Amino acid sequence: MIKNIIFDFGAVLVDWNPHHLYDSYFGDATKAEWFLTEICPYEWNAQCDAGRPIKDITAERVALFPEWEKEIRMYFDHWVDMMGDPIPGMEELVRDYKQRGYGVWGLTNWSAETLPLVRDDYPVFKLLDGYVVSGQEKVVKPDARLYRILLERFGLKAEECVFIDDNPANTAGAEAVGIRGIVFHDAEQLRKDLTAVLGDSRSSRE
Repeated sequence: MIKNIIFDFGAVLVDWNPHHLYDSYFGDATKAEWFLTEICPYEWNAQCDAGRPIKDITAERVALFPEWEKEIRMYFDHWVDMMGDPIPGMEELVRDYKQRGYGVWGLTNWSAETLPLVRDDYPVFKLLDGYVVSGQEKVVKPDARLYRILLERFGLKAEECVFIDDNPANTAGAEAVGIRGIVFHDAEQLRKDLTAVLGDSRSSRE
């Protein structure tokens, strides 16, 4: 019986996208996409999600591409400008399932340095019973260790949990440790998926 619902953060609860910063800076979405693929790719950003200091990965990137120093330093100097709106319908969904009696938790690949900059701007985070941040633990999804940290820290049983993430690799990582996984598309589809997994749509959990 599922008792706990675990949510990824970026692209599930809130919108984070470097294009929010660089499309306007370059005035050209195609040029921004090139920059975010060749100069500051997601894999580079993921190093701070794994716990590396922002100052270190920035210095390394500047040394590699000195002609792009200004734009590289913008990435974290103006990081909050990469944040968009809450994902439509998700705050309501989290509140709804919390009121039904389910535990609601977070498990995110996110830098421990940047999350505090925006955490208080999104009320959905305050609804969570607790969460684990990869940058604090220095291990990222889909590594099994991060899921186990969440389970052990909050006394959860894998077979009583379902995990929602927009990345299929991360839901597969959850399933590898015994947690049911759902790939996120939007709030409407998630409600349907959760109803199928939970077995009912009652107003409260027995």
